[in-house]
Amino acid sequence: QMQLVESGGGVVQAGGSLRLSCAVSGGPFSNYAMGWFRQAPGKEREFVAAIARNGGSTSYAYSVKGRFTISRDGAKNTVYLQMNSLKPEDTAIYSCAARLAYDSIMIYSGPTSYPYWGRGTQVTVSS
Repeated sequence: QMQLVESGGGVVQAGGSLRLSCAVSGGPFSNYAMGWFRQAPGKEREFVAAIARNGGSTSYAYSVKGRFTISRDGAKNTVYLQMNSLKPEDTAIYSCAARLAYDSIMIYSGPTSYPYWGRGTQVTVSS
């Protein structure tokens, strides 16, 4: 059974950086496309970033493009979200998600595309 465990969240001042990690177990990591989503209090879950199985294709929400970078390390079965120039509006619970992908370059931005989810990690950006 697939398990995803996020880490790296915390409290940071506006303009600061954090790197989130998502450790994946229970399945062949290289077969899964990965995504990061976030949910702020009182708001819907929203797409943040996604990466294909082969790591060659990525996609970002407009609100984080140029500030966040998604990457994956097959040797560590881990996907990362490097977050720079953080803003108070980035405050949310960040969750990673995985789905089996038969196409090595496909990326998925809809939360319903992902059957496997981690519990999330809190990111708080103070002004």
